[in-house]
Amino acid sequence: MTKNSVPPSARVSPETPPPAPILAGPKRTLPPGSIHLGVSKEIAPTLREFGLDPAPLIRAAGLDPRLFDDGMSVIPFAALDRLYTLCVAGTNCPHFGLLVGQRTTILSLGMVGRLMLHSDTVGDALRALVANLSLQDRAVVPSLTISDGTALLTYATYQAEGTSAEQIRDAALGVTVNIMRTLCGSNWNPVEVLLPKAAPVDAEAYRRHFRAPARFNQETATLVFPARDLDLRVAGADPLLRALLEEQISQMRSSPGAELSDDLRRLLRTRLTSHRCSADEMAHLLSMHRRTLSRHLQGSGIGYRALTNEIRFEIARQLLEDTDVPLSQIAAALSYSEASAFTRAFRRWSGETPSTWRAERHAA
Repeated sequence: MTKNSVPPSARVSPETPPPAPILAGPKRTLPPGSIHLGVSKEIAPTLREFGLDPAPLIRAAGLDPRLFDDGMSVIPFAALDRLYTLCVAGTNCPHFGLLVGQRTTILSLGMVGRLMLHSDTVGDALRALVANLSLQDRAVVPSLTISDGTALLTYATYQAEGTSAEQIRDAALGVTVNIMRTLCGSNWNPVEVLLPKAAPVDAEAYRRHFRAPARFNQETATLVFPARDLDLRVAGADPLLRALLEEQISQMRSSPGAELSDDLRRLLRTRLTSHRCSADEMAHLLSMHRRTLSRHLQGSGIGYRALTNEIRFEIARQLLEDTDVPLSQIAAALSYSEASAFTRAFRRWSGETPSTWRAERHAA
């Protein structure tokens, strides 16, 4: 199978998933640096579609192939990153992550997916995704914004320095299109899809799955669609089951295990390129006083400014390495008044100018 081939099973439109047990699922929040397999459980069957035995690649990434029998298996994000790198090399398919996402349904998101299925409207379902995905998946961080009648569902990679960040974002966008077609009907299409990666030689796989224009070299991974779709009712939603799921998720959030600094990093990853992110605003989003936030950060050994600069550096590296976005545009996205200010900051962080850093990575 060639690198631009799409396995037949990946081209099948998602069907409405069967009922699933409501009270099955994790009982605690995920530790930082870990994820449930969820969507990535489909890596194994995707490899088989290419005629490859997944077990050797999974072992080479440092994982037990038996973990892929259960989407609720918890694995280190670093191991998942290694696995995607091995899969792209083994299949010679640069859009392998998209094929994984295409195979996946809303139930791959576990309890969060079931809550979405029983939400009152599509908007409620997507807000549930944004609020709760970290219980299931800390590989990507979603955010939902509305502007001038247009909805933007954006994914940031939680650890942008990973070598397979673009594969993970492709998988997230792929499954999200399936989710929207489950909630809105199989004929649903986005207006366009934005991808923070250089344009591939052949983008047909993206156009075929999204059924919409795919725009590359963008600052974010974003699904763009009419805001009116948020008001659509979710067919078959059960208010009683929704209440049970909300209660269980609330109990999970109140259990020990979640670290405030980790939640703050998650927020910053989604907001630094589209919002002003003062410490006061972040404290408000975390439902605490600014001084309380400062005390927690001091206890973890990092200040707010240092943390925001760390996240800016992560985002800058991803955009420089994976896209051809101009430096002036990256500077503006990271809230620098001019490109020269961004260049000075990047030199402090890395010891190199962003132009030099990009040229070295592209050459490699």
